[in-house]
Amino acid sequence: MMQESEVFKALADETRLRVLNLFLLSDESLCVCEIVDALKIPQYNVSKHLTLLKHAGLVDVEKEGLWGYYHLKNDEPKNRPLFAFLKNDLTGERFETDKRNLEVRLLLREEGKCVVGFVPERELLKLIKERTAETS
Repeated sequence: MMQESEVFKALADETRLRVLNLFLLSDESLCVCEIVDALKIPQYNVSKHLTLLKHAGLVDVEKEGLWGYYHLKNDEPKNRPLFAFLKNDLTGERFETDKRNLEVRLLLREEGKCVVGFVPERELLKLIKERTAETS
């Protein structure tokens, strides 16, 4: 059972709000590497924030082989109004940049799943160009 104090603690950090925003905008489960590449922050930092969000009852994870896919915990009734509020309230250039970065990163998925792991920023656009050329 989640405690309200844990939820407020989780929401008190801009990076955790940025992570939540990715889930709110994409409506998809995301792997850690996709979040890392979208937010441009280190993996250990993203993992720490995801652990706090999970502990607060806001996200959950499903393991598929070596991959862990995180998603909003929408089945919790207390979360629904919170997520609706955040979806409308998280605005600004930083959140828009994160959204664009995630959209680009999701182009690397195959059959809806992450298959490339962490991608250095300098390699990301090259890989996307290769993938889009293959599908054209």
